[in-house]
Amino acid sequence: MNNIKEVDVLIIGAGPAGSIAAREASKNGVKTLIIDKKSEIGTPKRCGEGIMDGVLEKVGIEPDERWIARHIDGARLVAPDNTSAWFTSENLETPSTGIILERKVFDKHVTMDAIRNGAEVMLKTEATSITRKDNYLLVDIISFNQKYNQIKAKIVIGADGPEGRVGSWMGLNTKVPLSEMESGAQYEMTNLKMEKNDTIEFYFGSVAPGGYAWIFPKGYDTANVGIDVSGVKGEKTALEYLDDFIANNEETKDGQIVEVNVGGNPLCGVFDKIIADNFMLVGDAAGCVSPITGGGIDTGLESGMIAGQIAAKAIKEDNLSEENLQEYADYVDENIGKKFKKLITVRDFIYNLEDEDMNEYIGAIANANITKLSTKALLKAMIKVSPRKLLKLRKLL
Repeated sequence: MNNIKEVDVLIIGAGPAGSIAAREASKNGVKTLIIDKKSEIGTPKRCGEGIMDGVLEKVGIEPDERWIARHIDGARLVAPDNTSAWFTSENLETPSTGIILERKVFDKHVTMDAIRNGAEVMLKTEATSITRKDNYLLVDIISFNQKYNQIKAKIVIGADGPEGRVGSWMGLNTKVPLSEMESGAQYEMTNLKMEKNDTIEFYFGSVAPGGYAWIFPKGYDTANVGIDVSGVKGEKTALEYLDDFIANNEETKDGQIVEVNVGGNPLCGVFDKIIADNFMLVGDAAGCVSPITGGGIDTGLESGMIAGQIAAKAIKEDNLSEENLQEYADYVDENIGKKFKKLITVRDFIYNLEDEDMNEYIGAIANANITKLSTKALLKAMIKVSPRKLLKLRKLL
């Protein structure tokens, strides 16, 4: 005999996107459940943990020093020949500041906020399949306490990350081409000798074929040190490239590893279809990942917030059709998808540059009088080096 739990909204995945969707659905008066196959929310982090200032306020999260590892003052772009372009409060009229999160604490905070607004959470609970029944979805689960083996939901929100399966169960094409899937590896390290331990650093060129390496400070001598490499351009594994980077970088070569994280990172942009009857995808599962940086906390939170609101609205209207959920897909396309399509053009240009060209372009950026850090400002500096070569990118200005 099946033990079935009935809810209005079921969210599969307790990351930031899923949890904020639960917060919004619950506070709008619908019965909401989050399930997650892990035993601890926030682990493994698989993330550089950085976000720009203003992101949290936009989605109604008040910053809390308990989960802020480091306040960041700008960025450093590093060429293969070690030429550096610095963008900090020392040379920017408009500061480009942000924070490095402690995701193990932050993710729990967002989930707890959902709980305080009425959501329920079940950990060590894995969804194994979805079946459509009349006007609802029936989700088979395996749960450690074995109290339920199925969940009946009016709407299911897939928030199961970049390698999620839920979307494909619902007939959506969420397969990422190998050419647009990055292999990622990251260490949290200590005993580093960072030139500025409040500035995030990006390293480009053959050090990370088809991607980049990074150092995101979390303390005076501690940082997330990671790398993303193309699934088709790299000749070694991401871990091998990362180890080589660390061994040859003055800031990291004497450091020690205290945590290891690996995984895939889709850079394809938002998927063509992220909704179906009774169903929505959010965050990384929807492709809400920057095609240039691979970052997705900000767009994950934004997509999750809107999905939770629209799910609650659809349930109150008793209209769970794809047509009625189109409002969510339209929002994501207008506010996230269109921007990402432009960034794909930039990505394809930058990540195909030879080291010599990369040296020239970052050198131009370093010598340009950039007072506000933005993709447009960087492109303008690069175009001055080679207007003809960058003709395609001029359209993005």
